[in-house]
Amino acid sequence: MGALPRPIMATFEWIIVLLLGAALLAALARRVGAPYPTFLALGGALLAFVPASPMWTLDPKLALTLFVAPILMDAAYDTSLRDLRLNWRPVAGLVVAAVGTTVVAIACVVRWLVPDMPWPVAIALGAIVAPPDAAAATAVMRQVGLPHKLLKILEGESLLNDASALLVYRLAIMAMLAGHLGWADFAPVFLLTVFGSVAAGIAAALLLRPLMGTLRDVPISLVVQFATTFGVWIAAEALGLSGILTMVAFAMTIARRGNRMPAQMRVPILAVWEAVVFVLNAFAFVLIGMQLRPIWGRLATDSHHLDALVTALVVLGVTIVARFAWVITYSVLKRRRLARVGDGRPLPRAGNAVVLAWAGMRGIVTLAAAFAIPETLHDGTPFPYRDLILLCAFAVVLGTLVLQGLTIAPLIRHVGLVDDNLVAREVRLGRVEVYGALLASIRDDDSNAAAILRKEYHAVITRAQDPAAEDGAGDDVPGGPLRRQAIAAAQQRAFELRRDEVIGDDAYRALVQELDWAELNAGGNRRG
Repeated sequence: MGALPRPIMATFEWIIVLLLGAALLAALARRVGAPYPTFLALGGALLAFVPASPMWTLDPKLALTLFVAPILMDAAYDTSLRDLRLNWRPVAGLVVAAVGTTVVAIACVVRWLVPDMPWPVAIALGAIVAPPDAAAATAVMRQVGLPHKLLKILEGESLLNDASALLVYRLAIMAMLAGHLGWADFAPVFLLTVFGSVAAGIAAALLLRPLMGTLRDVPISLVVQFATTFGVWIAAEALGLSGILTMVAFAMTIARRGNRMPAQMRVPILAVWEAVVFVLNAFAFVLIGMQLRPIWGRLATDSHHLDALVTALVVLGVTIVARFAWVITYSVLKRRRLARVGDGRPLPRAGNAVVLAWAGMRGIVTLAAAFAIPETLHDGTPFPYRDLILLCAFAVVLGTLVLQGLTIAPLIRHVGLVDDNLVAREVRLGRVEVYGALLASIRDDDSNAAAILRKEYHAVITRAQDPAAEDGAGDDVPGGPLRRQAIAAAQQRAFELRRDEVIGDDAYRALVQELDWAELNAGGNRRG
């Protein structure tokens, strides 16, 4: 075989360098206790001004599909329906009202700063910067500890605000491309997008579940999972539906109704998904960062540079203030309502609202949505103010990740928020139940192996019933088919506890991970 052409080899070399750089930045972020997207954003911005850096381009139509679809699939798969129902009021407020407040505020301010900008373009910019990416916030919050309710509100918002913001974004872009759309045009699009997308996602999950449930080879299963993820998104967009809503419905249906994988598949598959999400985050920041240099060049003059920078900084400030305005207003109204009712429920702490308001870091969805704006209108003319939108989007992402991402951990400690250990309590409860099921499955077995297992798992239950005891199930000793049979019963019981909402999804995943390793130690990775 001949040598690769030099441009292709250079691209490959840059990819290796960028992946290594992203890994080192993420490791540094973990060491200093900061969210790794903060360091990736800084790296992407600096890369834009490296003279020898490559000038890669990406088809705008590919941006949302490539970057958002798998990341949304990963997030939606792990979402707890129970926690969404329990916290639906604050989550709905953030998904609808906070996003709406941000869109309106940004659109009005940008129109004031740039009077020639069409309203649909200004609204699209507002929708682009409106949805926070809670992945960065929760990465820090899981390190410093946070009340479970607040963490679930952020995660629920992160999953659903993309759908609400990108629905507004979609309608604004449609209005700009079509020239004019009336309310009669918006209504069917809205109804089809919302209800049609949810129905399509559920239907796709039910149709594909038998195929995915028959796979027992890790590489093949991974290929099928990624192919179906991108396939569902592409099909939804081709049918005029919302890829975001379709993917959320698809992933949550698969998670709740899908076949349970054996441990030897689940452990490596989850590891690969985590790695893919990290790589996509890294390349999103790198690719958007690479666009800053040509954008800066196209702005042409120093006066245009200054005007663009001022606009970007104002958009950053309004984005932060708009979220604060909604969250604090909602918190004050809720405190007044509870005080007026006087039913004995504790009033929400002011620190909760401050942390929730400050956790509005933007991330990959904002970058991908900005990049997905068409380069031209239907008549071939350039899309108005596309470069300014890209600059504002990157400024908001970089500004919020640096300003809020590096200060949210000290803020949490300052206001005195601590982990309420709800997941740990549910894990102990689940442990008693699942290991009880395990013992019941070998109750009638009189063999020596069964006696050893009973003694071992009685000790696990005893430790789980004592909150002061060391957390953990203890070391497992391989016990062959009997142990795997018992662990299968425990896994079934864990699934039933989550299904019946005795425990939440966080506790369920902790138990399943624990049982997976027990199964692997018991020889569950052997085929046949």
